[in-house]
Amino acid sequence: MTARLSSFESSLDELGVSVTRVDPGSLCERLDELITAPAVGVAPEEAFDDPSLSLAETAIEVDPTPAALREATTGVTGARVGVADYGSVTLSMTDRGSELVSLFVDRHIAVLRAADILATMEDGIDALDDEIGRTRGSSIIATGPSATADMGALVNGAHGPRDVHVLVIEEEGS
Repeated sequence: MTARLSSFESSLDELGVSVTRVDPGSLCERLDELITAPAVGVAPEEAFDDPSLSLAETAIEVDPTPAALREATTGVTGARVGVADYGSVTLSMTDRGSELVSLFVDRHIAVLRAADILATMEDGIDALDDEIGRTRGSSIIATGPSATADMGALVNGAHGPRDVHVLVIEEEGS
């Protein structure tokens, strides 16, 4: 686990993505330190089916209106899987509009459990295949901030967030 987490952090560093490790009990406090208001989010409890990962004790609006989403600077979502060798996270689509929360903001904070970091993209695709087959849902694989060089110079934030931060939840013993 430690080698995968270190590899994941190194891959993210190469992409200009910052990482913070946190224990579950400090999640809300750490999120409040990382967000730039106004912030919207989809509680990580939905991604992980874990009610202890609620955002209720944060300054993050978890059931945003379209107007709140338009005004938001930061979006917080759960990431179902991390891929160590690419520094990618998978974002599963939810009924609460996680794709909007992760793509229409300047800063996206992806919350990921350390236990869900896999070594290779092949491992990540296999995990997604199982999940999508079971739920009939969909996911996106996000690797770093949005960027394009279609028109010349590199432009960050062209199709999504300019800044990405990954918050890794470390359980005891991980």
